[in-house]
Amino acid sequence: MDLWAIWLIIAAVLVAAEIATLTAALGMLGGAALVTAAVAAVGVPLPFQLLVFTVVAVVSVVFVRPRVRRALAPRGERFGVDALVGRTAHVVSEVTGAGGRVRIGGEEWTARAYDETLVIPAGTEVDVMEISGATAVVYPRE
Repeated sequence: MDLWAIWLIIAAVLVAAEIATLTAALGMLGGAALVTAAVAAVGVPLPFQLLVFTVVAVVSVVFVRPRVRRALAPRGERFGVDALVGRTAHVVSEVTGAGGRVRIGGEEWTARAYDETLVIPAGTEVDVMEISGATAVVYPRE
């Protein structure tokens, strides 16, 4: 059997396994095997075929796979406390690195300053940087 046909079979098996697992890694390896099949069909010797497979596989898994995974990741709405991050809040009582109170969308939250050296006076608009437990970590709007 010709080497290009073996590489083609390997590519088909890897792509089929990718369809079953949806990891984006086996598909990249299948693509590398397909490129290697084309190189083998031209008549390149086996050691160079293995080199081509290795280089294409490493490049695709390291550089292409992360982009594919990001593109395929669900872009659902944030909910719960995750939905509060990035919102604007109103300081109800002075916020320091140790504590304070803010109003976020009609609810009052305990808060602390993102920069612990800051003192944020009441009435200031702040951005919610993160939620840590039941405490909003905030930074003044600029």
